[in-house]
Amino acid sequence: MSSETRTVQIDTESPVSWYSVFAASLRRQFRLVGDALLYSTVHLAVIAMVESVIVTTVLSVPLYPTVPVVGLLTFAVYAGDRVADAGIDEVTDPKQSAFVQRHERALSVLTAGAYGVAVAVSLVGGPLALGLTVLPGAFWVLYGSDWLPTLSSHLDRLKHVLIVNSALVALGWAVTLTFLPLAFADAAVSPTAAVVFVYFLVDRFINTEIPNVSDMAGDDALGVSTLPTVLGVRRTRWVLYGLSICLAGFLALVSRSALLTIPITAALLVGVGYTLATTACLGRIEDHHPLTAASNAKHLVVFVVFLGLSAIGV
Repeated sequence: MSSETRTVQIDTESPVSWYSVFAASLRRQFRLVGDALLYSTVHLAVIAMVESVIVTTVLSVPLYPTVPVVGLLTFAVYAGDRVADAGIDEVTDPKQSAFVQRHERALSVLTAGAYGVAVAVSLVGGPLALGLTVLPGAFWVLYGSDWLPTLSSHLDRLKHVLIVNSALVALGWAVTLTFLPLAFADAAVSPTAAVVFVYFLVDRFINTEIPNVSDMAGDDALGVSTLPTVLGVRRTRWVLYGLSICLAGFLALVSRSALLTIPITAALLVGVGYTLATTACLGRIEDHHPLTAASNAKHLVVFVVFLGLSAIGV
C-alpha cells in the first residue's frame, strides 16, 4: 500500500464549476434585491397600492391617481421612519438598521422625492385631496418625532405610548385609504365608505401590533410600551383574537345590509381568517419576523380571492 499523498485537482473549467459559480451569483443577486424590497419598504408600497385598488373598487371610484399616490405616500412615510430611527432599530432589527444606514442618503432622497411627487399629483384633486395626502406625513411627525419631549420632560414620543402608538398609525392610514379616493373623485362619503374606514382602522391596529412581538426585547430596552411588552405574548394573542373576531362579526353584519358585495365580503372574511392564523403563531415559533411579512401581505391574498370569486361570477 502506497503512503503517497494524492492531490485532488478541481477542474475550474468544467460546466459544473461554472454552473455553481453562476448559481451562487444568482442567489446573491436575488438576496440583494429581496433585501432592497424588504428593508426599503418598497414591498409595503406595493401592498398599499393593492389595498387602494380594493378600496376604489368597493367605493366605485377611479383608480387613478389614488393608487400611485397611496404607494408613494406609503414608501415615503415608512422609509422616512426607518431612516429617522436607524440608530434605534439596531436593537430591534439589526439587519434592517444596517441596510438603512448603508443606503441612508439614497433613501432620504427617494423619500423626499416620493412625498413631493405625491403632493404635486394631489393638487389636481383640490384642497381636500391635498390635505389628505399631507395627513400621513403629519401623523408621522406626531407619531415618531421628538416634539413632545421638547415641550416637557414628562411627555414621551407618541411612538412609545401604549395603544396610542398603534391607534395613531391605524387612524392615519384608515383615513387616507378610505377618503383620499373620494376626494380625488369628488364623491360624497357613503355608508360603504364608513364600513371601509372601520375595517381598515381595526385591521391596521392588529397589523401594527403583530410585529411588536418580534420587537419585544428591543422595545422593552428602549422604553416603548406595546401590547406585547405590557401584557405579554399570550394576552396580546387573545386581544388580537378578540379584535379579529369582532371585525369578522362586523363584516358579517354589514353583509346583510348589502353595503358590500358578496365577493368582497367573502374575500375580507378570508383575510380575517388569515389574520387569526397568523396571530395563532405568535409566541409559538422561534423567529417571528416571517409573521410580520405574512401579516403585511394579507391583502394580496384578499385581492386574489376577490378576483377569483368575481371571475366565477359569485
